[in-house]
Formats: sequence, C-alpha cells, structure tokens
Amino acid sequence: MRRRIAIFIAIAQTVQFLGHWFIYESWVRFWNLPDVLGRAPLVALRIAMAVLSISFVGTSVLGFRSYGRAVRVLYTIAAAWLGALNYLFFAACGCWIVYGAALLGRLHIAMGGVAFVLFGAALAVSLYGMVNAAWTRVTRISVRLPNLPAAWRGRVAALVSDTHLGHVRNVGFLRRIVRTLARLAPDVVFITGDLFDGTACDPVRMAKPLADLRAPLGAYFITGNHEEFFDPRKYVEAVESAGVRVLKNEKVIVDDLQIAGVMYSDSTDAEHFRSVLRRIAVDREHASVLLLHAPDRLAIAAEEGISLQLSGHTHGGQFLPWTWVTSRIYGPYVHGLQRFGALTIFTTWGAGTWGPPLRVGTKPEIVLITFE
Repeated sequence: MRRRIAIFIAIAQTVQFLGHWFIYESWVRFWNLPDVLGRAPLVALRIAMAVLSISFVGTSVLGFRSYGRAVRVLYTIAAAWLGALNYLFFAACGCWIVYGAALLGRLHIAMGGVAFVLFGAALAVSLYGMVNAAWTRVTRISVRLPNLPAAWRGRVAALVSDTHLGHVRNVGFLRRIVRTLARLAPDVVFITGDLFDGTACDPVRMAKPLADLRAPLGAYFITGNHEEFFDPRKYVEAVESAGVRVLKNEKVIVDDLQIAGVMYSDSTDAEHFRSVLRRIAVDREHASVLLLHAPDRLAIAAEEGISLQLSGHTHGGQFLPWTWVTSRIYGPYVHGLQRFGALTIFTTWGAGTWGPPLRVGTKPEIVLITFE
C-alpha cells in the first residue's frame, strides 16, 4: 500500500511540475518577460512557480496528518491554485495554437495581447468557479414510485451528499447546510456519503451540527469512498453521536416505506453487492429507497427490486473539462433523475467540493424530493 501511495504521489508531482513548467514557459515567451521584468524578478517568478508546483501535493500529504489552522489555510490556497492551474494550462495551449496558426498562415499577430486575453479569461473563469462553488442551491424534483405507501404521498425528502468536510469546508459549512434544511423543513433527510473529506479532522466536532436536524421521520447516512480511505469507524461513530441513523447494509421501514443503505466498500464488487442486497431482503411488493454513494451497479439494484436509488459521488466532474470525463464514465447517470428499467435513480452533484473549490458547469446543491 505504501509503495502504491508513493508511486501515486510521484506521478502526481511530476504532472504538477510539467504543468507549471509549460505555463511558465508560455508566459515568458508570449509576454516577453525577460525584457519586461529583467533577471531578478524573473528568478523570483521561477521560484514562485516552483513552490506552487509542489504546494498541492505537499499540503495534501500534510493534510492527512494535521488539522491546524495554518494547514487548512495553506491547503485551501493550494487547492484553489490547482483549480486555476487547470484553466491557465488551457490558456497556454490556446496561445500556442494561435501562434502555430499564425505561422502557418504567415500572419503577424501580437501574441502578447492574445496571451493577456486568454490568461485573463482563465483567471476570470477560475474566480467565477470559486464563487459558484460557494453558493449552495436547492434543487426540487418529484418522484413517482409504484406501490408507494399512501402516508408518503406528498412527503418531502432532503438529499445531501458530498459535503467533504475537512480543510476547505468544515463545521461552519455544515451549520449552514443544517440551517437551510431547517428552513426547508423536509420530512426525512438522506445523507449519501462523503460527508467527510477523509483528511485529518475532529469528526465528532465536525458532525455536531447534525444534532440540530429536525426531520420528523429521521436522518439516515451511509459512507462514501472518502470515509473509507482508512478506518471509517471514527466517522460512523461521529455521525451516530449526532443522532443520525447510520444504515450499515440494512433497511428500516418507516410508515411502510423501505429505506435501505449500503456502505461504499460493500458496493464495489458486483457479486458482493448483490449478496448484501439479498441479505437486506427488499420486499418487491412495496416501495423502497436505496442509499448508495455512487451511481454504480444499477442492473443489480434493479434486479433486486429497488424502487429508487439515491447517489452522489460524481460531483458532475465539478468543472470543465472534467465534467466531460465524468459524463463519459457515468453517461446519463452522472447527474439528475433517470430510469434504469424499473429502477428510478437520482444522482446529485453534491453540496461541497473535493480538491479545487471550483464549480464550472455544475452547481452545489441540496435536493428536495417530493414523493407522488
């Protein structure tokens, strides 16, 4: 395991070095920085880029070991820079494309102006992404399920997923989520994993705002992959201490509606997931809701008679171009309300972010589900 982690860190850091070098060389060339700045400022810029190139990997490693204020601030800055780097990289690519096209067409183009526009646009999009990611919206949907108990018609469930409490978003963010839920007054709350980011934190303190949830029919939680980076028990115990019911591969029946939850690690292998659902023993003649972190194994959930699956995990890719990548992986199930045979599935973009606190092409959301 340690060897694999070391290899992953080495690859990630190499990519970071190459990306920063490419952006630096593009800046220097197209803005003619040696003539504009002179030698000393150019050396300072090189040092700054070198430091930035190790910032995210360095603070991420530190973030798994420490949760001090300084670590949180440094990690947040590094994560925001990583998001901006994504768009700066494409701006640099755009500069070289324009430059190459000008050479082929024998055109004289002021590349300094082109670089200014493209890099400026990259920074503007990055700033928009950070503002957008900090603004949690409410998405409202309606779901019609066969054999839904009469008591559930018109009732409202709130779906919260992927808050990723840790260094960027912490207890204050969860308090705001809980205050929003208090205003929306759902009948039941479903939390479909990645409540925590998996980095170092005080999970009991972090989960404490959940004790203020006032859903008449209760609040239910299942783990996501981030709770299971290491031992998930501390997160599960923290959530339970706040009064939220953790569904550990089990179901509860609330006014004749079956609510089942499967932990993330028990859903990654198809046959094991199937065996877990069979042990849960969902009654096909009555409506059921399955809480499952990722929108995976849909065929199995459908075969085992699940009526509605609620998931998160994908974030919709958070920001371009990763939105395209996740869409290729999950297809139509990357976000929104879809059908898979008799199974209805809803995948949320989630309320928080992982890594860069940016969202471009997606939005952070709390989902209100009205049962019809």
